[in-house]
Amino acid sequence: MKIPTIQGNIKRRLLVNYRASPEVVQPLLPHPFRPKLHRGHALVGVCLIRLEQIRPAGFPEALGISSENAAHRIAVEWTDEKGIDHEGVFIPRRDTDSLLNHLAGGRIFPGEHHAAEFFISDDGKSIVFWMKSRDGHVSIRIAGNQADHLPPTSCFDTLADASAYFEGGSLGYSVTHDATQLDGLRLKTSEWRVSALDVSSVYSSMFADKKQFPTGSIEFDHALIMRDIPHEWHHEADLHCAYPQKTI
Repeated sequence: MKIPTIQGNIKRRLLVNYRASPEVVQPLLPHPFRPKLHRGHALVGVCLIRLEQIRPAGFPEALGISSENAAHRIAVEWTDEKGIDHEGVFIPRRDTDSLLNHLAGGRIFPGEHHAAEFFISDDGKSIVFWMKSRDGHVSIRIAGNQADHLPPTSCFDTLADASAYFEGGSLGYSVTHDATQLDGLRLKTSEWRVSALDVSSVYSSMFADKKQFPTGSIEFDHALIMRDIPHEWHHEADLHCAYPQKTI
């Protein structure tokens, strides 16, 4: 089913990024994806996003809804049947505090979502974020302050380098109940504007799982933050895939 174009405002978006060994990440990806590398590292992470005024394109803002959402993602590349190369993100899991997103995700609203509880304290400069899925499978915590520069340990030299890398990941393919099909969705923003987040603490149960990411195979790299960005979500053709034996 084709999902209608959705528009609204990105009130807050955190991109929490880890660098990981490509050899560990590749078995987690369905065919035809391969990790999109930067300086030999695969980049995995989670997008933590508050959406406001979300409604079908053309509807008045007053009819829009708001929600807190989390999407675990892996930066990927792939080559289609015509030999054309593409880039985007593979999304093995989405979580939300919106009952409507949970019930209508993949039909009216983009992507299938798990129900979750969120706690956020955000004064515009400092942020504390906590999420726990109701099925108990996923939890996320992060705290930090808005900053001008990436941490010196990042695999990116500058904030501009990191911004350009993730701006290319506007096309996402999400896991569905059908193991052979991924939902395609493209994010279009009126502008792309990011700041760094100086992170004091960070935790993702998915990336802390030693069965998926053995000791030494993954490290936190940096986090980015976006605020007050008008945007649209556009449906893309679903992608047929083949899963390896090992998946997230």
